[in-house]
Amino acid sequence: MKDRIVNKLREVEKENNIEILFAVESGSRAWGFASPDSDYDVRFVYRKKKEEYLSLWESKDTIEFMTEDDLDGSGWDLKKATTLLAKSNASLLGWLFSPIIYIDNGKTLNAMKALATENFIPVSGFYHYHSMNKGFYEQIRMENGNMNLKTFFYAARTSFCANWILRFGSIPPVEFKKLYTLFDEESACLLNALIEKKGLTNESGKATIDPRLIELIKRIVIENMDRKDSVETRKINRVDFERFFINELA
Repeated sequence: MKDRIVNKLREVEKENNIEILFAVESGSRAWGFASPDSDYDVRFVYRKKKEEYLSLWESKDTIEFMTEDDLDGSGWDLKKATTLLAKSNASLLGWLFSPIIYIDNGKTLNAMKALATENFIPVSGFYHYHSMNKGFYEQIRMENGNMNLKTFFYAARTSFCANWILRFGSIPPVEFKKLYTLFDEESACLLNALIEKKGLTNESGKATIDPRLIELIKRIVIENMDRKDSVETRKINRVDFERFFINELA
């Protein structure tokens, strides 16, 4: 599949007259709890010809594609990606630290990772993830624990990521199992068993969630709510972002 993805990305480069600086997997395959029918969420950052950045006229800054063999592709122009990085955009941070890399020019990805780490704004990341848990209680009440597995894991991951930022003030890991340091071994074992079940169940599949896991997420969401005002805010070093962007165009 990797060869198929890389070949498609090379086609995208030729069709759009761009250079892909790096491309990675995002979503459930990168997080480590994919279903058999999960799409491949291919994400990339690209660079246009230098003269296009000097033009008076704005040009498109996003490229998207969808193929018949479940490749869901989306890419951002270098300038757009850099400005979003300066805001600690959670989606982009997920791209940067994905464990699955398809294309890497050996420079840009590492430079953006360093920028992201040094200029992370905890409050931005926290509220991105925390806001995604709003409907979780209501859904549990309505479904009595018999939930869509995809929905459960999205709720679990977003609550854990918010909690990670709350506790450590740093970028949360992309890989789901690396978040297990937030809770006890029993919960980790229960989650591992559920991941195995999800790996055998289509995206629409449901399962009865162990009440202990429901309580775990409830507890973490409540902790996030109670302590949200303590999340740190920081100022970025704008000069670092300007320097990075100029170096990438040189």
